[in-house]
Amino acid sequence: MAGCAYGWTYAVETPGRLRHCLRGISVFDELRAIQREFGYLPVEQLHRVSQRLKIPVSQIHTVISFYPHFRLTPPPKLDVRVCTDMTCHLRGAPQLQARLREVFRNKTSDEFTLRDVSCLGRCDSAPAFSVNDQIYAGLPVDQIVELLRSGASAPKQTLSDRVQRAQPLGTDPYGGFGEYRAVKRFLETSDYAGVIATLKASGLRGLGGAGFPTGLKWEIVRNAAGKQKYIVCNADESEPGTIKDRFIMQHLPYLVVEGMVLAGLVTGARKGYLYIRHEYDEPREVLQKEIDRCYRERILGKDILGSGRTFDLEIFVSPGGYICGEESALLEALEGKRAEPRNKPPFPGTNGLWNMPTVINNVETFTCAAAILVRGVEWFKAQGVNGSTGLKFVGISGDVVRPGVFEVPMGTSYRDLIFNCAGGVIDGRTLLAFAPSGPSSGYLPASMLDLPLDFKAVADAGSMVGSGAIVVCADNRCMLDMALNSVRFFRNESCGKCVPCRVGSQKLVTILSAWSSGESKPDDMQLCDELFQAMRMTSICGLGQVVPAPITSVMQHFPQVIEDHLNRKRCPAGVCFQPVAVM
Repeated sequence: MAGCAYGWTYAVETPGRLRHCLRGISVFDELRAIQREFGYLPVEQLHRVSQRLKIPVSQIHTVISFYPHFRLTPPPKLDVRVCTDMTCHLRGAPQLQARLREVFRNKTSDEFTLRDVSCLGRCDSAPAFSVNDQIYAGLPVDQIVELLRSGASAPKQTLSDRVQRAQPLGTDPYGGFGEYRAVKRFLETSDYAGVIATLKASGLRGLGGAGFPTGLKWEIVRNAAGKQKYIVCNADESEPGTIKDRFIMQHLPYLVVEGMVLAGLVTGARKGYLYIRHEYDEPREVLQKEIDRCYRERILGKDILGSGRTFDLEIFVSPGGYICGEESALLEALEGKRAEPRNKPPFPGTNGLWNMPTVINNVETFTCAAAILVRGVEWFKAQGVNGSTGLKFVGISGDVVRPGVFEVPMGTSYRDLIFNCAGGVIDGRTLLAFAPSGPSSGYLPASMLDLPLDFKAVADAGSMVGSGAIVVCADNRCMLDMALNSVRFFRNESCGKCVPCRVGSQKLVTILSAWSSGESKPDDMQLCDELFQAMRMTSICGLGQVVPAPITSVMQHFPQVIEDHLNRKRCPAGVCFQPVAVM
């Protein structure tokens, strides 16, 4: 049954109902504006929002309580949050926190607070931190301390300061300025079947982690019944180590937009949303400039280039949270609700945004789709090496000399990626392990460095290419400590909707914390096996299903590390069983 309750969307069938339900989208902009003005969300302001949008205050609180970015009480004078996930954990976050606690130990909670924060998307400049919601990264510890002591503001950092294009990008058919050739060609031919066939022939699949065939996804939405259809770009990369979409949005915004316009024209969708994480101010500004240009040049809007076709596109800034990267949770957030994943089926291709057929692809997928439709299938297939197809953007971080984003041929070995692209392991150390795609992929040992960047090859090795977030661990790292750090991230970011994920992730953190402090129990291994199976089989979404991946991979590839911690009460790397050193 379609309809809305209190301006919050449950399902939509008619344009009139759609306009009514769009108030759900505006609630986040209202809340952000209030928090920018007051530093938090005063009760009287929430009542005004309630009256203005005709939404009960209780419903507004339901949303506010879900997203950690919103505050209901005044913040301290200095609200410092340090990213403690994966790459930042490797590159000094624990020591930075210890130093700040020591320096500001006599401050009251009204003057200073120090908290953990999940990945801020600055993995190439770790450790990252925020001060009163302004994000910084790559600063020396002494400079951080001095800034906080003086109350001064550091110069605003821009992402382009830290990401340089050394050469033209192979994916870019235009050499730096979008010409929208594929859009113009489609408007001349209206050959939607040809576009879908081209994408299928290219073998392009989702490059955000799931790997679903792109041509098939667009075909499903094209053939689905619906009075309205939508195109959604998932630019909410929030998993530790994942930074490549940020780079693409900054340097190839026109291909992102062209890919979305093409998807809209092919499927019959007339509206698109680019869903971007709220920490990405600069990429958002770059994209907005490109969108504005497209409206001026009639590549977006009504009567595109005189064709009589319509496609509108707007940026939606995420209210925050890793779970928003899950496609159905993202749709819930777009509808102005708590970002809790939906049960599947049905899938977004038939029942997506406002229960209408929806294409959801990530930034890199739309970018590659546009490039393929400009240059052709044979160009794309010729880009890979060692039997693989296409180009891939990867982010490499952790214990490497040159962390950053790299455009490489599919089929390139992880050895080449880490040692040639990223300059090898820092301080001349030996590589111990690497995660092919952040915590979701688990960890692989150095003996697997010759694996190619290939979906099947990495899957056969028990991991995944995923989003290409490669995180490197040197030989002085403890892999139990790294597994605990990854599982803790998932615990922190669980939406809490389903019991297996909510309870299971916390239980795993408790067990692994005990192992790292010499307090293991005889039945821990059996309990872990039961938790692994329950979470994989019964969690609603992918987050709960991959929570065990970090520790199961360590158990498989680094059994001696587990043996030493559990039976000998020792950490070979000297990381566990002792306090964090102060920098």
